[in-house]
Formats: sequence, C-alpha cells, structure tokens
Amino acid sequence: MAQGNVRKGPRTLTDLIQIALMILAAILALATVELRDILHAIITFCGMCIIIGALFWLLDAPYVAVFQLLIYAGAMVALFTATVMLTTRKESIK
Repeated sequence: MAQGNVRKGPRTLTDLIQIALMILAAILALATVELRDILHAIITFCGMCIIIGALFWLLDAPYVAVFQLLIYAGAMVALFTATVMLTTRKESIK
C-alpha cells in the first residue's frame, strides 16, 4: 500500500519556520484575549493576523494570504482601532 507523501526524515527549514509561526500565532491569540488594555489587544490581534497570512503564504496559498492581510490585518484592525478611539475610556473621564 502506498502511503502518499509521508516524510520520515529530518525537518526542513520551512517546517521549522511554520512551527515557530504557529506557536507565535497561538501566543498572540492568547495575549489578545488576556490583555486588559484594549489597544494592546488590537495590536496583538493585528500581529496574529499578519502571522496567519505568512503561514498561508508558506503553505503556497498566496490568494488566501493576501485576503487575510487585506481583510483581517487591514480592515478589521482599522475598524477596531477607530471604534476604540471614538469611544470614551474610563481613564479619560478622571
């Protein structure tokens, strides 16, 4: 029986970069949820979206990577930032 393209040798540099980016994306996702300052959470969300776009690019999906960067890292972060800047914060009232 043929098993397909199963590699059993050492990992390549691309594999190690993908693993590192996946770990960094998970850390940034957790930081996005756990940070108390909303502006810092938006910045970590943007970083996570950029890293996911880079992962798509490494997986040979450039169209998905471009859409990820344009829609999530661009439009959604701009929308979140504008919403935060236009709303009143409790610290600014004091």
